[in-house]
Amino acid sequence: MNDQIKGNGDGGNIPTYSVGELSAALKRAVEDNFGWVRVRGEVSGFKRAASGHLYFSLKDDKAVLDAVCWRGTTGRLDLQPEDGLEVVASGRLTTYAQRSRYQIVIESLEVAGEGALLKLLEERRKKLATEGLFDEDRKRELPYLPTVIGVVTSPSGAVIRDILHRLSERFPRHVLVWPVLVQGEKAASEVAAAIRGFNSLKPDGMAPRPNILIVARGGGSLEDLWAFNEEEVVRATAESEIPLISAIGHETDITLIDLAADRRAPTPTAAAEMAVPVRADLIDDLMGRERRLISATARLLAERRSYLAGLARGLPDAAYLLGTAAQRLDDWSERLANSGRISLRTRSDHIAKLGYQLPRPREALAEKQRELARVAAGLQPRALEIHIRESVRQSGALGERAVRALRQRLARETERVEALDRLLDSFSYERVLERGFVLVHDDKMRPVTSVAALKPGMEVALRFHDGEAAAVTAGQPKGSKKFAPGGEDGEQGSLL
Repeated sequence: MNDQIKGNGDGGNIPTYSVGELSAALKRAVEDNFGWVRVRGEVSGFKRAASGHLYFSLKDDKAVLDAVCWRGTTGRLDLQPEDGLEVVASGRLTTYAQRSRYQIVIESLEVAGEGALLKLLEERRKKLATEGLFDEDRKRELPYLPTVIGVVTSPSGAVIRDILHRLSERFPRHVLVWPVLVQGEKAASEVAAAIRGFNSLKPDGMAPRPNILIVARGGGSLEDLWAFNEEEVVRATAESEIPLISAIGHETDITLIDLAADRRAPTPTAAAEMAVPVRADLIDDLMGRERRLISATARLLAERRSYLAGLARGLPDAAYLLGTAAQRLDDWSERLANSGRISLRTRSDHIAKLGYQLPRPREALAEKQRELARVAAGLQPRALEIHIRESVRQSGALGERAVRALRQRLARETERVEALDRLLDSFSYERVLERGFVLVHDDKMRPVTSVAALKPGMEVALRFHDGEAAAVTAGQPKGSKKFAPGGEDGEQGSLL
């Protein structure tokens, strides 16, 4: 082609190209000579088209290069371009004939230098912090002793071995490992999917749902740990319903997942220590608590026994209380009997007095008849007959009313007297004897109300509810053995 475009300037031997042919020739020349290039520059004029393609420019202090990234490639990029971000773009050069421009078709994109990474990291941290993903009130307490621990890490590295070893030393637990890439283009998506996958497990499913998650990776450079700074990982961590411990890199390595996690561990081994307590320490603590509980219980029982003994010493003698109560019962029984008789007599006198005050029917009838006779003497025969009939009718009605009133009054008073009689009978000492008590009399028929009044060989009378019996007190001194139904030789013992 170079030979074709050469000439002596007068156009005689130079072929004539159309614009399209010339553009195609230039396109082939550019693509053949720059099939694959890496270009470093600052992103400017970033724009995402409705089709999903990315358009922007790469510039430095001397030139500007158009860049395009097709929709199928955008999902594989390690980072999303932003204005002002310094990047290294890898791809192939081509031309865009419609505008007579050359451009780079980007296949991969990476941040140029650690300084640019730190700048991007800080901008992303501010953005996510503004959304509240790092707020302390979002963080939850870790379970004291989880049943199942979920670990998101590489299955082939030393990290998982360190975690399992530390768990077995402290408190062995059931561990579920979700293997993921921890570095590279797909690492961020796999880690986010693993966190969401553990959260989607059902408590009663085939795979048990973890009580706590550990996301762990060994140490590395900022670029090596960049997957744990990606937004999708941070958002999955913040959305996790299961408490999560991040253990990324060494103690000095800080990633965005550390800020969103419920707890950050400086190393994967420290994450295992945070997840479970030391079993031996727990056993020692429980044994110590058991010893203190036993000691405290023993002291409490001793104090209660001492307190109960003090109360018992302050109580009066049971025999004295029983004797006093029995004497008081006899006194009340006697008073009740007397009061019943007096009350009955008073009620009878009152009824008799009321009976005397009531008019007698015969006398009232006779009085009415006499009054009728007096009236009849001064009346005509017909009027007299009518008056007599009316008087007789009124007299009969009055008599019947008087008789009914007297009968009702007598019935009420009789019911009251019977109720008092039943009450008196219920307080009688004979009813007490029917419940199993015994009334003791001496030879002079005086009630014996205290054991001190008994003497050896003393004859006493025992009154039961169905009769009386005689007895003689035993000759044992005070303080001897209590009364028992049979003696030591098997014979009938004494009654008292």
